[in-house]
Amino acid sequence: MMKSLRLALMLGVLAAPAAAQQPSVMGTWLTASGVAQVRIGACADAASGPICGFVVGLINPKGPDGKVVAPDAAVDYRNPDPALRGRKVIGMPLIWGFNKTSNPNTFEDGKIYNGENGKTYDANISLQPDGKLRLRGFVGTPMFGETQVWTRVN
Repeated sequence: MMKSLRLALMLGVLAAPAAAQQPSVMGTWLTASGVAQVRIGACADAASGPICGFVVGLINPKGPDGKVVAPDAAVDYRNPDPALRGRKVIGMPLIWGFNKTSNPNTFEDGKIYNGENGKTYDANISLQPDGKLRLRGFVGTPMFGETQVWTRVN
């Protein structure tokens, strides 16, 4: 009986961390277009909001001439600011400035940069029940926008 009790206690201790983990927007996500991986985590600077996202991976990135380049050589050539057109895409900020809501996995009134067209949009983010990330980018009001669904990489 003592062996059974010890075994049950050990299994309970080992299972507790897994049960305590809650789904979260934090992690690495594949964008809807499938061309970038974005890591979302706590912002290093509190003024940037509770969550920030940075490009951590690229799939077959192209240069300004349309030819495939190495991921570490890809630059933000579509940026409207000439001073930022030479910055590396890997490590580039993609989401910032969000506000928390009453739901710990929903954030509103943030910004998302679209490196595919060089534009920055207002955005809302929420983790869906199926574990996917829903991003709504818009101009002015969410009614005038586009929704993307990102899938978790890890």
